[in-house]
Amino acid sequence: MPQLATDLTSIIHTPLAKIPPSGIRAFAQKVDDIPDLIKLTLGEPDLNTPEHVKKAAAQSILDNDSHYSAQKGTPRLRQAISNYLKRKQDLTYDPESEIIVTVGATEAIAATMLALFQPGDEIIVPTPSYALYFPLIQYTKAELVAINTADTNFVLTPQALEKTLNEHPHAKAILFNYPTNPTGRECPSSVLEQIAPIIKKHHLYVISDEIYSELTYDFNHISLARYLPERTLLINGLSKSHAMTGYRLGYVTGPAALISLIAKMHAFLVTAPSNPAQAAATEALENGDQDPAKARPIYQKRRDYIVSALNNMGLETHASEGAFYVFAKIPASYGQDDEAFALDLAHKAKVGGTPGNAFGPGGEGYIRFSYAASDENLHTAMNRMQKFLAEKGEN
Repeated sequence: MPQLATDLTSIIHTPLAKIPPSGIRAFAQKVDDIPDLIKLTLGEPDLNTPEHVKKAAAQSILDNDSHYSAQKGTPRLRQAISNYLKRKQDLTYDPESEIIVTVGATEAIAATMLALFQPGDEIIVPTPSYALYFPLIQYTKAELVAINTADTNFVLTPQALEKTLNEHPHAKAILFNYPTNPTGRECPSSVLEQIAPIIKKHHLYVISDEIYSELTYDFNHISLARYLPERTLLINGLSKSHAMTGYRLGYVTGPAALISLIAKMHAFLVTAPSNPAQAAATEALENGDQDPAKARPIYQKRRDYIVSALNNMGLETHASEGAFYVFAKIPASYGQDDEAFALDLAHKAKVGGTPGNAFGPGGEGYIRFSYAASDENLHTAMNRMQKFLAEKGEN
C-alpha cells in the first residue's frame, strides 16, 4: 500500500484528528462484523419508503431532472415544507428566505452549527442526547454546557435550565431534541410554556432537532418554535417519518437573517441537494400525511413488546413517548460500565445495542435499543438476551 509522504503527515495532525467519531457509529463498528448479530444499534427504519414517494423519485430521473437545483432547494419543495409546517405545527415560514433544503438533517445540523458557533461560545445541551452534537461543538471550538436530565426522567426542567443559565449567563444557544434520541422522551407543552420565557429572558437562540416529530404515540408533537419563532432554528427531515434515510433529505427553517448565513455554509458544503430526493420529498410532504400515521402503530406495538420484555428481565426502562428507541438500565453487576455490558451482549448473546455513554452525561449505565427492526428480530433478540442474563444469574 502507498505510504504517506513524510512531509505530508502534518496535514492529518489537525483539530479534527483529535475528535472521536460519533459514539453511535464508533460502537457499531466494533460489533457489526460479529456473525449472526441482531443489530438494534442504528436508527434505521426497516419499513420501505412508500410507493408513491419512490415513484416520484424515479419520475425525476426519467424526466432528466439532472441539473443543479436551486442551492436552497427547489421552490416547490420549499413551498411544500412551508405548507407542511403550517398544517402540522401552525408555523409560518417564507419559502424564499426562511427555508433551506439540506442533504439530510445531519447536514442541516452541521451547516447550522458551523455557520453560527464561534470559539468560546457556550452551547447548552440537555443530555443524554444525540451523539453527533458533541463532536460538532468540539470542532467549532464552542464550549459544551451539558444539563444532565437523568434525575428528571430525561426531560429538561425549567428549574434546571434557569440554574444553568445563572451559572452561564453568556450562553449563546440551546440544542433541543424532542422526541429525544436516545430516550424517546417528549417535552410536554406544559414544560415548553415554562421554558420559552426563560430562553427569551436570557437571549438564547434555539436549535431544535425535531426529526422524530411525526413518530409520537398518543399525542401530537408541539415544536418549541411555536412559542419562540423569532429565536428558533427548526431542523427536520424525511428519514424517519417516511423511511427515507438513504435519500438524505432534510431542512432547516428559521429567521431570515440566520437562514441567510446557514445557506452560505450549506452552499460551501454540498452546493445543492439531489433532484430525485427533492422530488420524492415533495411528494411525501404534499401527499404523504398518512404514511407516518401507518407506521406509528407498528412502532408502538414494537415499543410495547420490547419494554415489557426488558422489564420482565428486571431491566428498568423509561417511557418512550416518541421516536423508536428504548433506553434501559443495565444490570447492577456491571455498575455504570455500559460499554462492557454492550460488548458482552454483542459477543455472547449476539444482540447489538448502543452504550449509553455515547449520548453524554446521564447516559452512563444505560443501553439504547432501536426497535425500528422486524418483529421477528426483536423477539429473537429479547429471547437471546433473556437467556444470556439468566445464565449470568441476572434475572
